[in-house]
Amino acid sequence: MKLIECPRDAMQGLPGFIPTATKTAYLNALLRVGFDTLDFGSFVSPKAIPQLRDTAEVLAGLDLSATKTKLLAIVANRRGAETAAQHPEIHCLGFPLSVSETFQRRNTHQTRAEALADVAAMHNLCEQAGKTLVVYLSMAFGNPYGDPWSPALVVEYAAQLAALGVRVVAPSDTVGTGSPATVVALFAELIPAFPALEFGAHLHTTPTTWRANVAAAYQAGCRRFDGALGGHGGCPMAADALTGNVATENLISFLAEQGEVLGLNLGALGEARERSAAVFAGH
Repeated sequence: MKLIECPRDAMQGLPGFIPTATKTAYLNALLRVGFDTLDFGSFVSPKAIPQLRDTAEVLAGLDLSATKTKLLAIVANRRGAETAAQHPEIHCLGFPLSVSETFQRRNTHQTRAEALADVAAMHNLCEQAGKTLVVYLSMAFGNPYGDPWSPALVVEYAAQLAALGVRVVAPSDTVGTGSPATVVALFAELIPAFPALEFGAHLHTTPTTWRANVAAAYQAGCRRFDGALGGHGGCPMAADALTGNVATENLISFLAEQGEVLGLNLGALGEARERSAAVFAGH
């Protein structure tokens, strides 16, 4: 079982800039909790995501001396991947590949074909640098833009990623269109079809819909979940009424009910929740 904490996703759309020292202290608190992976920042254009323009400075201030948590940084193109790959502290690069042509252009200013070409190059870069590429399949559970969507289309993209050698794929409910039926149907098809791939669930939900969608993914065999303390975040590139990330607190309680042993430091979790409240105060 892998729990991925996503403060980057939680912070990236906030209008007021969070000071670098505040971000760093919050991330250091999260590193002490014992999550599998921390989605901590992004190497993208500061014009696109000004909130995370200080990712390199934040990285320099992280205390990695006593944590098992891996660091993941989001990139939007090869240039960002090349920059991120130069940092030995970063274990994983994450790239958003959309099954929606409209959203791919909106999110990374590429066609899907161009984005797939970047995925191939970034995977090779990661292999050379000893890192793992995590591909987020955005709009995996539905498309609000009128583009074609079907589970078969998502499976087709997963097949292309598997052929490239990608090992971790996270279907993403970018604007919260997923339902338990679509979530379970997709994971139940993907997981048996591609045994070499590790599938994760990156779900954006509301406080009343999270449990049904998380349970659907879990029942279909998913054992990698993304969340954010407090349920903050969403995708600012969607430019729609947004739902937030699944609250990590809810994920922890759900997984405990299933008998999963996460091995988290609950004292450190409490401290991180206190810092989270300060970071997101007023948002």
